[in-house]
Amino acid sequence: MGLWFTEKQTENFGITMKIKQTLHTEQTEFQKLDMVETEEFGNMLLLDGMVMTTQKDEFVYHEMVAHIPLFTHPNPENVLVVGGGDGGVIREVLKHPSVKKATLVDIDGKVIEYSKKFLPEIAGMLEDPRVDVQVGDGFMHIAESENEYDVIMVDSTEPVGPAVNLFTKGFYAGISRALKEDGIFVAQSDNPWFTPDLIRNVQRDVREIFPLTRLYIANIPTYPSGMWTFTMGSKKYDPLEVTEDRFHEIDTKYYTKELHKAAFVLPKFVSDLTK
Repeated sequence: MGLWFTEKQTENFGITMKIKQTLHTEQTEFQKLDMVETEEFGNMLLLDGMVMTTQKDEFVYHEMVAHIPLFTHPNPENVLVVGGGDGGVIREVLKHPSVKKATLVDIDGKVIEYSKKFLPEIAGMLEDPRVDVQVGDGFMHIAESENEYDVIMVDSTEPVGPAVNLFTKGFYAGISRALKEDGIFVAQSDNPWFTPDLIRNVQRDVREIFPLTRLYIANIPTYPSGMWTFTMGSKKYDPLEVTEDRFHEIDTKYYTKELHKAAFVLPKFVSDLTK
């Protein structure tokens, strides 16, 4: 039968896939890191037994984290990615010609190292001269920044282990201070089927800090339930009011200018989490 991997998403439900081989496994200073080759999704990065990214479907998450805020902001020049050591969000950020500098801060340098080795098509742009890669605590980096970034993207794991502090109201308040007066931030906020309370709490906390808070969704088959949410906090610009002239051509597989606004059209049970 071969080797199968299961990520248990609740005590009663999980996602299972067949493994060709284990490429690397290591207990880093912060988490258990596994890089495996799967039959269905190609190479896959696991942290603490949770699927982070795969070669087959990674483009959905990375495009939706990056392009929604970057097309919403009229002139994003200085961008920060917290987490995201696989490099996928950075790759998408650099497709925008206005971006002069993209800073990546990931607490675990091993994620960066093994993504470069086993996921080169995702991590390949980390060597770009516009990118400043820092191995460090994103929470502290935010706390030490003020009025610096146009856009901040929080590409974190679920709120366990080293990512716990990245889902707190204090962190969102720090993001607001780190952003310029017209800044935007986006964070992945998990799925509405199994973690509705998390989404509800994130929406509430962000709404208390940012004048404009939005929730949008994408379909990512290897993430719990397939339906994934992202929370945007904006000081000034509304993603639903982006004009046609703001868009420019970029190479994508999921994101389109039509999807930009359509992603904010939510099923009622998801929309109810924003109230």
